[in-house]
Amino acid sequence: MTKPFKVLMALALLAGLLVVIRFIQGLASVTNMSDGVPWGIWIAYDVVAGTAIACGGYSMALLVYVFNKGEYHALVRPALLASMFGYSLAGLSIFFDIGRYWHAYNLVLPWYANPNSILFEVALCIGTYVFVLWIEFIPAFLEGLRKYKDGLPKFAQNWDLTGLEKVWNKMVFFFIALGVLLPTMHQSSLGTMVVIAGKKLSPLWQTPFLPLEYLLSAITMGYAIVVFESIYAARGLGRPIERDMLSKLSSVIPWILGAYLVIRFGDLLVRGSIMALFAFNYKSLLFIVENALFLYAFVILLSPANREKMKPLFMSGVAILLAGSLYRFNSYLIALTPGPGWYYFPSFSECIITFGLIAFEIMAYLYIVKKFPVLPKVGHA
Repeated sequence: MTKPFKVLMALALLAGLLVVIRFIQGLASVTNMSDGVPWGIWIAYDVVAGTAIACGGYSMALLVYVFNKGEYHALVRPALLASMFGYSLAGLSIFFDIGRYWHAYNLVLPWYANPNSILFEVALCIGTYVFVLWIEFIPAFLEGLRKYKDGLPKFAQNWDLTGLEKVWNKMVFFFIALGVLLPTMHQSSLGTMVVIAGKKLSPLWQTPFLPLEYLLSAITMGYAIVVFESIYAARGLGRPIERDMLSKLSSVIPWILGAYLVIRFGDLLVRGSIMALFAFNYKSLLFIVENALFLYAFVILLSPANREKMKPLFMSGVAILLAGSLYRFNSYLIALTPGPGWYYFPSFSECIITFGLIAFEIMAYLYIVKKFPVLPKVGHA
């Protein structure tokens, strides 16, 4: 119960109060969304940007289990925890955003499913991935229960968990495979959803390559959040920084980021949309800021000397997270023209609910890393 924790708790409680009002009185009581703008900051951050920021577990699974880079295994569990909370809260926030939230169970009823809908595929994949993440985190919970056995109720102190661990060990690779497949599907499909917007989206963002761009940027943001979280947690919790491991990990980022930038600017040139960059309106300015942040991180991480220093490494991670989030906000909200007579700016209540979700996620993260074996053991590197 530190002072920052209490501030986060106050913000989360205020957001919880506004959520209660939203559920009782409807969307109009707390949001500025409308029939012309049916999704706002909740979808743009909590689902579109939030799930990309939470792709650390996915990105590390690709590196460790698909490309067999076992030396990064110590970073998997912290990344998995961040993904677990990020995706869980993204799934929860969907209930805030949909009007008739009491019909949300229809998603899992086959006779109501629309297999031709990209939105259905995204919802189904994210929902399944949340379940997979919690399953993958079972070993940390079991180790924590053994460590704090005396703090459990008496009836639970004599539980034998070895059988559950054996079952999990037999099924782990199935869930790891799902944990790689599902984000690949829904992160690319989030880009496909914007393709459907057609001419409503600025030509600086509208392209058939949106699914690929969304996927590549999500993977890059996944590695960036691992770097950011590792350095920030080490400073905040008084732990040694995994310097060697983070330096090696950061060498992967320029390759993916470089591929993303080549595709992004090459597509603009081929489609002849590069001239929209010189319109010098707010959309072109946002495009410049977004890609300047990506280029900054790319240039910094190209240098092996910078990858050895924690400050440039940390700042490049922050730049990638800001750039990727801005890219998603631009394509889903800011650069999207809903139509004549419609406009949107988030209400104060919408912002507070979003900040409250973030505060709750940070609180949960702090509690779990202090109570369960999540962070690498001191001296691991």
